[in-house]
Amino acid sequence: MNLKFSSLVSTAVAASVIMAATVPVQAADITGAGATFPFPIYSKWADAYKKETGNGLNYQSIGSGAGIKQIQAKTVTFGATDAPLTADDLKKSGLVQWPMVMGGIVPVVNLEGVKPGELVLDGSTLADIYLGKIKTWDDAAIKKLNASVKLPSTPITVVRRSDGSGTTFNFTDYLAKVSADWKAKPGVGTAVEWPVGVGAKGNDGVAGNVGQTKNSIGYVEYAYAKQNKLTHADMINAAGKRVSPTTPSFQAAAANADWANAPGYYQILTNQKGDGSWPITAATFILMYGEPADKAAATEALKFFGWAFDKGDKMAEELDYIPMPKPVVELIKKTWGSDIKSK
Repeated sequence: MNLKFSSLVSTAVAASVIMAATVPVQAADITGAGATFPFPIYSKWADAYKKETGNGLNYQSIGSGAGIKQIQAKTVTFGATDAPLTADDLKKSGLVQWPMVMGGIVPVVNLEGVKPGELVLDGSTLADIYLGKIKTWDDAAIKKLNASVKLPSTPITVVRRSDGSGTTFNFTDYLAKVSADWKAKPGVGTAVEWPVGVGAKGNDGVAGNVGQTKNSIGYVEYAYAKQNKLTHADMINAAGKRVSPTTPSFQAAAANADWANAPGYYQILTNQKGDGSWPITAATFILMYGEPADKAAATEALKFFGWAFDKGDKMAEELDYIPMPKPVVELIKKTWGSDIKSK
């Protein structure tokens, strides 16, 4: 799915939700809103589910922050966020949370003559670029890591999210773990006070901006980098090893997650140990009410998520997402039965 097609799909999905506000919605329709990180796979799942069952999914890809607000306002059946809520926050809101799929966040660049994976960055250098301390591509810190890469002396155009974003939450969480200066300020959040940069909305907005702007850098979920043919950078991970964003490197990072003992399935997968671990790996989460106002809609939503867990792994892997391990899926399904009163 290229950027133009992704934008068209986003528009179509949003339009279907707008229409749903003005005409009666069939009981089988499922409404959700939130993270742009999982939009490519939710779109693919929705298309396959519609063909198999005739039931539609109306999903607004509007960012994690907006998705949380929509579910809290009870305007959708489910919210989607890449920034998980704590067990206390879930309890206060009467929400139930679970991870749906995992993936990797990657730095992407637009540098003439540089191919995907040729450039490598470490955490402190990436943080200093986003702090505005490193201003040009031929800075000594970047050159030290990339002795064989021809780097221009041009200023770096930094691209970051302008909306409340779970992708930003995970990206800034990683930067705070590898940079004391970043941890002190701007810190971690779905939205932070960026020292530098041009804002763009959604993963698709950042991907589009980087694709159109020479000498730029941004961060996106890997499916967006791959689909839009953007140049990703390799990273130096917590073990000091150079790694590429691949399914095995995402799986290596995800392998350390102890989902069974995490209240509300709260897990942050950045900067995980292991020689093969990609350092900015993340899960994306679904939010639903334990006592939904529309039980029929909640039942339909759980049918879709169950179908995705049972039949969607191959589609997820084709887009370089990491399916949830089967034992975790069984735990999640038990959570639905005990914590969500959908009948």
